Amino acid sequence: MAIEITTEAGVQTIRFNRPEKKNSITTAMYDQLSEALRSGDHSDDVAVHMLVGRDGMFSAGNDIKDFMKFAMEGALGEPVLGFLRALATAKKPIVAAVDGLAIGVGTTLLFHCDLVYASPRSTFHTPFLDLGLVPEAASSLLFPRVMGYQRAFEMLCLGQKFSAERAMAAGFVNEIVESDDLEPYARQAALQLATKPPEALAMARQLVRGACEDACTRIDEEAVLFADRLRSAEAREAFTAFLEKRPASFQKPRT
Repeated sequence: MAIEITTEAGVQTIRFNRPEKKNSITTAMYDQLSEALRSGDHSDDVAVHMLVGRDGMFSAGNDIKDFMKFAMEGALGEPVLGFLRALATAKKPIVAAVDGLAIGVGTTLLFHCDLVYASPRSTFHTPFLDLGLVPEAASSLLFPRVMGYQRAFEMLCLGQKFSAERAMAAGFVNEIVESDDLEPYARQAALQLATKPPEALAMARQLVRGACEDACTRIDEEAVLFADRLRSAEAREAFTAFLEKRPASFQKPRT
């Protein structure tokens, strides 16, 4: 299974299990992720969701074949949007353990998590603009809130990769933990949350996070622009250049 789901002691572990493809996410995987979050939210056996990768890889983002299909259709795809909405509206805490690459949605999903732990070798990259696209997953809203405007612009627009150290300094990683200890460390935090009074935890989390409506609204706004950009000449050139393994060439705007 490309998404492996297990539940123990109140912690539902949702594991990206496609290491041969750098844990890139297919349409089917998005559906599985959404179902896991929604069913876990309604299960008395689940108190906390935990997102992890495998083999030194968190997630390289969208599967390139599916992404090319999105580009041809000019739409982000309902399975992707379904997952993003499930993240934004999740009722129970989400803990993430990031070891290795976190690219695209592999990074933006972390801003919907409540606790994020990373290994020293982790890197975070959101190369949307280089593909002629715009941010997604409400990242245009959440990144500035967490990181401040300049660092959010640096990551989303300049396309700068962030190390684990920079991610922690920017405020979206709680702690850096050695790879061998990372998952047990994150699991211990999840287990601690799972022992809390559930109603009080839900109320406290909602107070700290605030209402989810603004994030959901931004997800939909970004999706409209994202779909428009997928149909653009810039995106076509970016994708073609990527497949042909050459630098992209963009027309300069007329002045």
